[in-house]
Amino acid sequence: MNMDDVALARFLAQEAGRILMDLRAAGMHEGKALGAQGDVLANAFLMEALAQHRPDDGVLSEETADTPARLSKERVWIIDPLDGTREYGEGRADWAVHVGLSVGGKAALGAVALPGLDLVLDSAAPPALPPMAPVPRLLVSRSRPAREAVTVAQVLGGELVPMGSAGAKAMAVVRGEAEIYLHSGGQYEWDNCAPVAVAAGAGLHVSRIDGSPLVYNNADTWLPDLLICRPQWAQRVLEEVARIGN
Repeated sequence: MNMDDVALARFLAQEAGRILMDLRAAGMHEGKALGAQGDVLANAFLMEALAQHRPDDGVLSEETADTPARLSKERVWIIDPLDGTREYGEGRADWAVHVGLSVGGKAALGAVALPGLDLVLDSAAPPALPPMAPVPRLLVSRSRPAREAVTVAQVLGGELVPMGSAGAKAMAVVRGEAEIYLHSGGQYEWDNCAPVAVAAGAGLHVSRIDGSPLVYNNADTWLPDLLICRPQWAQRVLEEVARIGN
């Protein structure tokens, strides 16, 4: 089966999502045990498929022990087999599967599956952005809203929208369910590489919260912060975040 990179990312995200939905439907596990088993099964599928279809590329997965081998690679697949393990285990829909490709440190392309919504979004053909809401909606964690996001929402007269996984939040902006996803609590590269690629493909602003670019395939995979938003809001949000930091 010969597929270009975007088609492969989409196929892998969709199939991993199907595995996860089938596992949940089987009813043999629940809660944390379901999430743990889902991580194992989805990761095994993705790692085996990438070894088969892109054997020369590097891979960074949340669920596989990292090695320095990927650091010398120009092309590195950055995957999160189950983003939002808690939401998945709770039977919710706000979880995702991330399959992204970093080329030269940039999130070049990717696909994000939202299996609970029966959706797969990719960087090559994202949906057209609908009109913005008159009041900006800011996506935040269900349990730990970022301080900067809360403050920016107050300044802009915006509305906070709690949601589960990072991928679900990013895709909510792509799908027009919110205007701003501002996260300052720290993530790892696999949490946002594929979502950033899809968001950029949709014409959204993507950056660190100081406006600098997001860089992938680092030895340290920690990414402290992230901004995905409608371009019309980017400058204002970045200015407000800088003001908070001073």
